[in-house]
Amino acid sequence: MKPTRVTNAIRTLRFTHGEMTQAELARRVGVTRQTVIAIEQGRYSPSLEMAFQIAHVFHVPLDDVFQYRP
Repeated sequence: MKPTRVTNAIRTLRFTHGEMTQAELARRVGVTRQTVIAIEQGRYSPSLEMAFQIAHVFHVPLDDVFQYRP
């Protein structure tokens, strides 16, 4: 599987928001923990809707969570 060009700050955001676990984030977004792990590690790019859901959980703009490397 080719790594994605989308990077993210999910790990940092989880720890700055009460040390949220991957399982808790997954529950709040409605995905599996494995999906959160894959997104954090850059092995999977979430759908646009899921990206907005993740940003909403942390109460930050989308570009505070995800960045694109051309």
